[in-house]
Amino acid sequence: MLLGFTLLGVLGGQEILIILIIVLVLFGGKKIPELMRGLGRGVKEFKEGMNGVNFDSNQPNTNNNQEQKPQNQNTQQDNSKSDK
Repeated sequence: MLLGFTLLGVLGGQEILIILIIVLVLFGGKKIPELMRGLGRGVKEFKEGMNGVNFDSNQPNTNNNQEQKPQNQNTQQDNSKSDK
């Protein structure tokens, strides 16, 4: 957090203006809106992904349980066949 404040303190108005001019020269005026739109979509998807994350690790994963049930049934059937 302290590093962020330090970097913002180092960049003044003139430095930011120079960076913006370099970006304009490199990408051109038509490409910048597309870049910003893509960046905005990426940030939006990241935030949505973070809000949808399930932090409760105690919940079992239903996909793993469904895959394990047939394996357990097959094992029980094999055991019953060997008992006969």
